[in-house]
Amino acid sequence: MDKVKAMQTFVRIVEANSFTRAAESLNLPRASLTATMQNLERHLGAQLLQRTTRRLSLTPDGERYYEQCAAILAAIDTAEADFLDLDARRMQGRLRIDLPGALGRAVVLPRIGQFRRAWPGIDLSIGMGDRLVDLTGEGIDCALRVGALQDSSLVARRIGLMRFVIAATPDYLARRGTPVSIDDLAQHDGIVHFSGRTGRAFEWELQDGAALRKVVVKGGIAVNDAEANLLLALQGLGLAQLARYQVRNRAGGLVEVLPGVCPTPMPVSLLYPRGRIANPRLQAFAEWLAQVFADDPDLRLAHD
Repeated sequence: MDKVKAMQTFVRIVEANSFTRAAESLNLPRASLTATMQNLERHLGAQLLQRTTRRLSLTPDGERYYEQCAAILAAIDTAEADFLDLDARRMQGRLRIDLPGALGRAVVLPRIGQFRRAWPGIDLSIGMGDRLVDLTGEGIDCALRVGALQDSSLVARRIGLMRFVIAATPDYLARRGTPVSIDDLAQHDGIVHFSGRTGRAFEWELQDGAALRKVVVKGGIAVNDAEANLLLALQGLGLAQLARYQVRNRAGGLVEVLPGVCPTPMPVSLLYPRGRIANPRLQAFAEWLAQVFADDPDLRLAHD
């Protein structure tokens, strides 16, 4: 048995989460992959995959072996790097990316042509949305995420900080007045932004001098989408906590209130499965994306 080929087959099946899709990407018959996996599991004396009619999943032995295989295959790529033309040989193939809808459309996609011009051999498959994706199970190479991270099985690289402001339209402020303190917020309509995963409303965490205060926003309309939150604010329906990058291009449309109060920023991280960062395509994308955030004053990790 060709052990390296068997490892490559196993890793590809896991990443594609399908024997059929893996066979198509490797241009091999599905039966060939099935035979390879049977031989590999027989050789190891362990079951690596649990197969049902609906899905594949890794056994505990399979999870451990997958991480080891990914590291070994990455080491092979690194060892060959000095002898191969990186641009011609290694920077070819598909990269699967998952982006948050609002941040992806406003910050990443408008600049994605830069990446394509730099690396024309890398084909990008970009998913958009805020659902919690299974990177390993769905064959996704990396995902951009905002906020606290929960999945410790993934590697996270922090690349930015999303800074927020509280804002409203001039029309709303003319009708309802401009708040001058955090306590004034209780007298205003707020646009409630709630989590699509938990259904709970996000509190506004506001840094007022040395004190951190949490405000429960009340209002007649709630949404679970950052772009919808912006659109409702632009209609004068109330105060909204918005990312600075959303407000800066709305000259005259939105006015920041309580400028001396700082909403708590949220980390922006690039997530990927363990061992995957050795993939040169992912390395190239991660470095490019980190620079995109570093160039943005409202999203970079630190102020100048």
